[in-house]
Amino acid sequence: MQYDPVSLADPPTNGLTCGIDWARDDHAITVIDSDARVVYRSVVEHSAKGLKDLITALTRTGVEEVAIERPDGPVVEALLNAGLTVVVINPNQIKNLRSRYGSAGNKDDRFDAFVLADTLRTDRARLHPLIPDSSATTALRAMCRARKDLVIHRVGIANQLRAHLNRVYPGPVGLFDALDSPISLKFLTSFSCQDRADRLTPQRLGTWLTSVGYTGRTDPAVLHARLCARPRGFTGADGAAYVAITNALVTTLTNLVTQITELSDHIGRQLAAHHDAPIFTSLPRSGTVRAARLLAEIGDCRGRFPTPAWRPRPVNPEKCDPSGSAGHATNNYATRSATSPTTPATPTPGPPISTTAPAPADTTTPTPSACSPAPGSTSSGAAGRHTPHTTPPGTKH
Repeated sequence: MQYDPVSLADPPTNGLTCGIDWARDDHAITVIDSDARVVYRSVVEHSAKGLKDLITALTRTGVEEVAIERPDGPVVEALLNAGLTVVVINPNQIKNLRSRYGSAGNKDDRFDAFVLADTLRTDRARLHPLIPDSSATTALRAMCRARKDLVIHRVGIANQLRAHLNRVYPGPVGLFDALDSPISLKFLTSFSCQDRADRLTPQRLGTWLTSVGYTGRTDPAVLHARLCARPRGFTGADGAAYVAITNALVTTLTNLVTQITELSDHIGRQLAAHHDAPIFTSLPRSGTVRAARLLAEIGDCRGRFPTPAWRPRPVNPEKCDPSGSAGHATNNYATRSATSPTTPATPTPGPPISTTAPAPADTTTPTPSACSPAPGSTSSGAAGRHTPHTTPPGTKH
């Protein structure tokens, strides 16, 4: 299998480098030569026609390498589809590199495009071309990041709901394991104020828990005692005034929990269909979401690995030992390429071994110790070879 190069050619093709400062409405373009002289400078709008004009202009100038601040988006897709080499430079690095050219440090799109092009010209040894992942990995990455954002929103709404309840209706706080759990949200939907919670008895609470499919093992009497032990909230007209806030927060949190669950199911199905899933699901305690996030952020592009020996390839799930006893061997095997050279077996240094027929003691297989490699495993000697005993035959032990 052929892989894209992981380093830039030196010098650049035609001695030209380009920098593009990406923006929402338009994009600044600067092309410089090997002496940092500006060859071409323009601004194109962020539209289908603007992107087409961008590719036309770069093709006309003969530049083949482009530096930009982000690794995705319509601009990057257009550049890659045109066969150009894209190099991503972090915006924080560009902010620091502005001091090379002046002390003002002001943000200017055209100047940033020049800084990108000049950095691509001077710092080629530490820069690497962008090698995109497969479409399956890109989609999985987007879903994992979207789920992460929803989890952040869920935590924020849950904290807001907790602060609200502690002030007006403290009873449900700590009643169940988590405030954003399905049973807690159902309880707050049915009993949204102190007046409604006061109607509960242990028997009524047990009946309600059965009706909503409560699967916890806590006795209803214990839950009722826990509810009554909390400080009392607002009652009457004061309590009813805050019901709308409670319902709004509970509804928002319920929707977030539902969407996170559905998105997790989609992530699980996409992970199961991915060709590199066995590599990450075989890791200890990986789980579905964690394995998907690892795969999404590490990527599946073999060209990122500097040598073929460290380019991972999919493993056979049947060879993965769920007990973990052979996990290290499986993971190490998975990180080697099919084209990796095999290290020849090197005999253990020592006195020459006689070629005469072995003595009876030589044919006895010694008892392996805890640090001895298993027969056939990779070691410093040939697989399955045992060092002969030096005790002459017939000697009493």
